[in-house]
Amino acid sequence: MACKCGGYYYTLNAKASFDRDLTKTRKFLLRNVSVIRMFTSGFFRSKWRSIAGKRRILSMDAREKSRSTILESSKDKRVPIFVMMPVDIFTLDASGCPRIRKLKALTVSLKALKLAGVHGIGVEVWWGIVERFSPFEYDWSLYEELFKLVSDSGLKLHVALSFHSNIHSSNGKGGVSLPLWILEIGDVNKDIYYRDQHGFSNNDYLTLGVDHIPLLSGRTALQCYEDFMLSFVNKFEPFIGSVIEEISIGLGPSGELRYPAHPFGDGRWKFPGIGEFQCYDKYMMEDLKMAACREGKPQWGDKGPQNAGCYNSVPSGVPFFEEGKESFLSDYGRFFLEWYSGRLICHADAILAKAAKILKKYQENEQTSVMLAAKIGGIYWWYQTLSHPAELTAGYYNTALRDGYDPVVSVLSRHGAALHIPCLEMMDSETPPTYLCSPEGLLKQMQSVSKKRIVNLIGRNTTERLDKTGLWKIRSNCYNPKQK
Repeated sequence: MACKCGGYYYTLNAKASFDRDLTKTRKFLLRNVSVIRMFTSGFFRSKWRSIAGKRRILSMDAREKSRSTILESSKDKRVPIFVMMPVDIFTLDASGCPRIRKLKALTVSLKALKLAGVHGIGVEVWWGIVERFSPFEYDWSLYEELFKLVSDSGLKLHVALSFHSNIHSSNGKGGVSLPLWILEIGDVNKDIYYRDQHGFSNNDYLTLGVDHIPLLSGRTALQCYEDFMLSFVNKFEPFIGSVIEEISIGLGPSGELRYPAHPFGDGRWKFPGIGEFQCYDKYMMEDLKMAACREGKPQWGDKGPQNAGCYNSVPSGVPFFEEGKESFLSDYGRFFLEWYSGRLICHADAILAKAAKILKKYQENEQTSVMLAAKIGGIYWWYQTLSHPAELTAGYYNTALRDGYDPVVSVLSRHGAALHIPCLEMMDSETPPTYLCSPEGLLKQMQSVSKKRIVNLIGRNTTERLDKTGLWKIRSNCYNPKQK
């Protein structure tokens, strides 16, 4: 489904007869769009059933066996389009409780989208709203109201369970923090958040260092996520498989599986900076020390790379990202990057395993099955360098010499999850050549590894565009009859 990526969105101009209505509501509702496809076949379906083996979460063997059937039976080349709910749809009332803004305008907008041919709506379900005040106290009333509105409009739902905050990236358009009781714990112990080498942190997402440490009112972070997912599924069971067609699981900042290496919201980073490694909270540093000792190199566990520049550095002149004895190609460099990226992959593995287990009972019935999905970030700048430094700091051990997305997609494949990818509308020719960007190269690599691992793809735009060029680029990425 279409979710936030970098703070920019693609808006879709619908049929001409609805231009006037959509113009009135575009700023309110149309945030970005998404599409799905199975790159192994080159065909599209307007129903999830045909894309994901009757919408089931399938094992790799099952999906391999069913692929030929999908190829033979796929005749409908339509792509279902989902539009993301705006970031400022919620506001706080006088008592501090969230409510839906501009309810009447939202209702009109949903009806206009349905008439324009939009298939469904993407909605972020915020941990910081539902379990806002106290642990285990889940208030789903706001989403009950919202889901009913969407359902009554004849639209489907893509739901993103969001365990992050968007306070720093909302650009003054409102925002949702982590639960207040989590923030209270963070006021006492800031090491529950990711931290950089300078000691700075933000409260956008819990560090994966506390995944297994019971610091959150007696629970680990993984237990908090699991309890939230269970509560959601129990509450909205009647919607699953009928209205709710996909559940995306948040795995990091902006819901993406990555480290917050490029924190644009608080001014530390600006494009095209390479970013900084985020491993300096005490829990991750303890893990690094143990990993170094197991490697027989305890000195490697004292700190992260000290020659990796800063947030707004460029690769040239930064020793760690160049070729040399103390670079990413050194024994230490390989050790650190394998640990850093490996911890992120383990984080995804643990959360998706819980999600797949919770949804398993729905897969036994074709009428209630739902697609599980996970997002990754689109770190496309400096992609044409040897080291891919911006990807390395974000936790993707992807270089010109190593495929860093294959281990990530392997985890998704193991749990039957779809891969939610960015950059559908982006072109290399429109990026500054100085920054050695390649969104097209990044997208091609993700397509290739997804085909290899037999993983379904869901695409989203990264930037806000209103031109036909961007729209046709999305179309070409979604449907290419020459691709096999």
